[in-house]
Amino acid sequence: MSDVLIRPAAEADLPSILSIYNDAVLHTTAIWNEAVSDLDGRRAWWRDRVEQGYPVLVADIDGLDAERICTGYATYGPFRPNDGYKHSRELSIYLDRAFRGRGIASELMEALETRARADGVHVLIGGIESGNATSLALHAKHGFTETARLPEVGRKFDRWLDLVLMQKVLD
Repeated sequence: MSDVLIRPAAEADLPSILSIYNDAVLHTTAIWNEAVSDLDGRRAWWRDRVEQGYPVLVADIDGLDAERICTGYATYGPFRPNDGYKHSRELSIYLDRAFRGRGIASELMEALETRARADGVHVLIGGIESGNATSLALHAKHGFTETARLPEVGRKFDRWLDLVLMQKVLD
């Protein structure tokens, strides 16, 4: 695999982030939305994250003609809105389907965890659809433990979805 560069997302990355996001909406249960986004929607999401001090990281790899290709992104944000949760963050990692299985998600996870520690985050939480074995394994590999299983709390593709919560205490 080419060298992976993890860096903060820039506005120029938004078309790639949009493509990755919309693919997940249309073809997976990783995102429990049914409507795709547009570039303005992703721009507003990105600006909101940055303004609130939350990271949006991208993974680039070497492409043809020495260009860099954005292959995935990771972020975290509030777990719940109440003050008592201010030291907990919910994370998300998404990859372009052509680049899955190459260790890029692990690199994004490590970078996100490093950032969370620097930001004083106490707990990182992943909310994962119970059938997403790849994401469950990724979180377990990085020291997350399953703390809850919520049956049939979501619905997509005409079926009920179970949510698994996994967490890692950072300090």
